[in-house]
Amino acid sequence: VGSVRCVQETGGINAEYMGTIQNQSTFMFKSALKLYTQKNLFSSSVANFSLLTQKLYEVVPKKQAELKDLRNKHKDTVIDSYNVDQIIGGMRGMKVMIWDGSKLDAQKGITFRGYSIPQLKELLPKSKYGEEPLPEAVYWLLLTGEIPTQAQVEDFQRDLQGRSHMHQDDIRFIQDLPEHHHSMTLFSLAILYFQHESRFASAYKQGIPKAEYWKFVHEDSLNLLAKLPHIAAIIYRKKYRQAKIIAPDYDLDWAANYAHMLGYDSHEVRECLRGYLSVHSDHEGGNVSAHASHLVGSALSDPYLCLSAAMNGLAGPLHGLANQEYLSFLLQMTKHIGTEPTDDQIRRFILNELSEGRVIPGYGHAVLREVDPRFTHFKEFSEKYIKKDPLVTLTHKLSVIVPEILSQQGKVKNPNPNVDAHSGVLLYHYDIKEINYYTVVFGVSRALGCLANLVWARALNFPIERPGSVDIEWFEANLGAK
Repeated sequence: VGSVRCVQETGGINAEYMGTIQNQSTFMFKSALKLYTQKNLFSSSVANFSLLTQKLYEVVPKKQAELKDLRNKHKDTVIDSYNVDQIIGGMRGMKVMIWDGSKLDAQKGITFRGYSIPQLKELLPKSKYGEEPLPEAVYWLLLTGEIPTQAQVEDFQRDLQGRSHMHQDDIRFIQDLPEHHHSMTLFSLAILYFQHESRFASAYKQGIPKAEYWKFVHEDSLNLLAKLPHIAAIIYRKKYRQAKIIAPDYDLDWAANYAHMLGYDSHEVRECLRGYLSVHSDHEGGNVSAHASHLVGSALSDPYLCLSAAMNGLAGPLHGLANQEYLSFLLQMTKHIGTEPTDDQIRRFILNELSEGRVIPGYGHAVLREVDPRFTHFKEFSEKYIKKDPLVTLTHKLSVIVPEILSQQGKVKNPNPNVDAHSGVLLYHYDIKEINYYTVVFGVSRALGCLANLVWARALNFPIERPGSVDIEWFEANLGAK
């Protein structure tokens, strides 16, 4: 049993780390026994499964019937049209896929299965002393479409904890990766490393029927989610804390344990990460990371391959890397005008940046036309917990001044702050100052949405994506583009 093996393989890893693991061996053994039952998931009674898996067995047939009915009634219905500018301009606004987890409205922002971020904060289960939604509860909602009970979330947490154990060889592989690579490169590589554990890939080779695909993708997704905070924390400690790895604490929830393994155990940091991982989890299906995972999954690649592809997309400067770019911009700004500038100094600096052809990171959005509700969430969090921090104060000032300037210039459709204009500042405040790591935190969160969608993509038997393409000469011949 993997959990017992993890305890036995004590050589070569930090002695303090292994001592902690051994002290938790009773918990691990019980979790391993539960996992042993789940090894034979689909020949066992549904009653033996976790509550989340039981719920999926209930909702999947309903959604399958709903999609079948939709297709039978409307398969020839035209729902939209598009123009040349959309094709050349990154397919903006073209409705080309089904993604049930979240919906992005230009005015209202993101909703998760119909619930806004303030509603998530109000309705989803929380930690015993917290006010931020638990990411485990967000995943339950994304996957099932239902708000979970506290008992359901606690059962899910136990399931994740039982799947989270890593062998010595796993830890050593991550520790031995070259340090000079960007943190996101290491994260993607580490995810790929665990692909040999894929239950879907193994079952597919054995010829399982299509109707069973989603069950194994679900298993892979849970196994991957369980390990992600540990993987991400090892990368952080390896690159920035002299490779002093901190063992997991199985009494903590998913986000709190991640904070603990990073080396931060205060209530505020735990709450910060709970909120951070929750609101970054999904943002409709058309963004680069979400679509990358969906596209790769359409080829029946397993969740490990899909999530690694998503993380490679997230690492791009125009996607997830933007959060570290805003903080770099902010720190550069303070070198020129100080940490407590006047409004006039801020305006002059911003105008000078724009006059020299530079963009202001953290402002504007491809879809949104109002303030990003994720920005508002972080702003309210900082107003509650952070009383004196010049960078946070400056961020709030910029959120008023920059939109005024951008609106006056009339060159952008949305001059308002997005989530990148606040997320990094919070991490920096709590002394996580290694900005090249920030996108990894984003990636841990985005895995929730990507993996939930992969389960549904296989449950609904979506085919391989294969859009058509044409060359420029086609446009010239057919549209008179010459």
